[in-house]
Amino acid sequence: MQETKLNGESLDIILENVSKLKELFPEIVAEDKIDFEKLKEVLGEYTEEDNERYNFTWKGKSAALRLAQTPSTGTLRPCKEESKNWNSTENLYIEGDNLEVLKLLQKSYYGKIKMIYIDPPYNTGKEFVYPDDYKDNLYNYLEMTGQVDSEGIKISTNTDSSGRYHTNWLNMIYPRLRLARNLLSDEGVIFISIDDNEVENLKKVCNEVFGEENFVGQWNWFKSETPPNLSYKIKKNVEYILGYEKKKTTIKFSGLKKNSKSDDPMTKPQNTIKVLNFPPNSLNINLKDQIIKKGTYGTEKYPNILLNDLIVENKTNRNEVSFKNKFIWIQEKLMDELAKGTKLNLSKSLVLSYKKSEYANEVPPNFINSKIGNTTEKAGEELTNLFGFKVFDYPKPKELLKYLFNFLDTSNNIILDFFSGSATTAHAVLDLNAVDEGNRKFILVQLPEPTNETDNAYKFSYKNICEIGKERIRRSGDKIVSELQNNGQTSLDGKKAPDLDIGFKVFKLDSSNLQKWDPDYENLEQTLLDSVENLVPGRSELDLVYEVMLKYGIDLTLPVEEFTVQDKKVYSIGFGALLICLEDKITADMASEIIKLKEELAPEVMRVVFKDNGFVSDSDKTNFKETLKTNGIEEFVSI
Repeated sequence: MQETKLNGESLDIILENVSKLKELFPEIVAEDKIDFEKLKEVLGEYTEEDNERYNFTWKGKSAALRLAQTPSTGTLRPCKEESKNWNSTENLYIEGDNLEVLKLLQKSYYGKIKMIYIDPPYNTGKEFVYPDDYKDNLYNYLEMTGQVDSEGIKISTNTDSSGRYHTNWLNMIYPRLRLARNLLSDEGVIFISIDDNEVENLKKVCNEVFGEENFVGQWNWFKSETPPNLSYKIKKNVEYILGYEKKKTTIKFSGLKKNSKSDDPMTKPQNTIKVLNFPPNSLNINLKDQIIKKGTYGTEKYPNILLNDLIVENKTNRNEVSFKNKFIWIQEKLMDELAKGTKLNLSKSLVLSYKKSEYANEVPPNFINSKIGNTTEKAGEELTNLFGFKVFDYPKPKELLKYLFNFLDTSNNIILDFFSGSATTAHAVLDLNAVDEGNRKFILVQLPEPTNETDNAYKFSYKNICEIGKERIRRSGDKIVSELQNNGQTSLDGKKAPDLDIGFKVFKLDSSNLQKWDPDYENLEQTLLDSVENLVPGRSELDLVYEVMLKYGIDLTLPVEEFTVQDKKVYSIGFGALLICLEDKITADMASEIIKLKEELAPEVMRVVFKDNGFVSDSDKTNFKETLKTNGIEEFVSI
């Protein structure tokens, strides 16, 4: 049996790249070093000898690249008390510097993300700057957030009077995009919102990171119906969204659906009865002006119960009107369809039907206007209604993100946002899942940037942006389930409404839970003494369990169960795929009990993790390993 020792670091990207080169060109590697002269020979005419060539560079680019390639020794600590539906959810909310978090996610989520959306700082000269420290970015983050002794949280702005105005922003975004690309699946896509301050630089950086051939397009988003006069010269009403594929594919984006040739019924006999509320002027009614009293109408096949009097005026409904029937849609879906321009018809016998919008785009156009309800005004109103006070001036609308997420089939995939802000991405994912019965999962990452003491959010005890984001997910999820239940929609695809995944697991970036993985180089003698006990004071076993999962590359949403074996606690991850025991005084005879647990859980492959100093003696450890090996457990990991 081979014993593996975890080193406490995230994926070594340089070593990974060397391995890929070695796989492609084995002749260029000698004693685990790249022979660049041989590499040039292999590449032949594709190498460039001339120093003058087209490239995009800036001060600090090489250091930013090294920063992206430097493994992290940090960890993500579980925070159950701030989570929702911890035991069942497959969604993640991570607090921390996204650069370190992206490093830590490399092993567990490498090549698993279908879509990334980010809305990074626009470099307007006012926003919070992510001050990366090339020496120790993790310590820098802990210092910023007051987790270690410091002057407190350091906030700075990247003013346009700075000589490194564009350079600072490029050094921030470049390493994050390189790490993000690794997480995308081969059919994955990234969308990035930006304004005209950095759109040219962002495209150049993305061409380098993702490849110019993988550029999908640039969308112009008309963000407001009444743009504020923020400029002395013009009113800025356009922002941009850049799209890049991981690899060039032939998959077409779906855009808006083609116009239906005929009307489709809004009901089906097998659907559950529910109530839909139709806003004023939303129905096309081919009747003269009149008042239709509430009652049962329609046909025998499609009975339609009108719950309030309907005022017909100018071939439409002047008032909001409610119908009760076996509708195919829930209220959220109805509003989505209206926003897209779907036509709703009410016949003379009061039978409801619909026809898709008159747009006939098989692929989305390169402009996004307000017809899909994606203005910042509407987004601000929605957030205000959700919280009861004005949270942000110009939040990103969830309708915009839903529009983007529908470009590809993301219904059973992970969507990542590592500049998550007010958690619009999570809200959009929950909405889409409720409407189309999808099983999308989200991973959000956000720096706990403090709110301004003069803002409403601060006054209502939301001290940083993460607190706002987590609360938005809680409230929006509850609202979705409540609306489903109130409209008689008790199930979607056989799942009860309360069982929809509206939860999220909260993790927070921190230093390692193990002393030997996080040494104090200024006091090595004490570090060596402390490392005998391994666990950092104040940390729990569960903290370490999730660190092992992270460093080993296990999905953080897999279930974690606890078993007692010979009075020792054993954690089972993924129904026995990984067993972790962090107890002391382990003897060789415990191995037979582990074998019984293997037979009970019956995983395809089982790996076990024990503390290196947890065994009574070296002979116990050796015998323990041999017993496991003879019973089909080949992988033993020590920490």
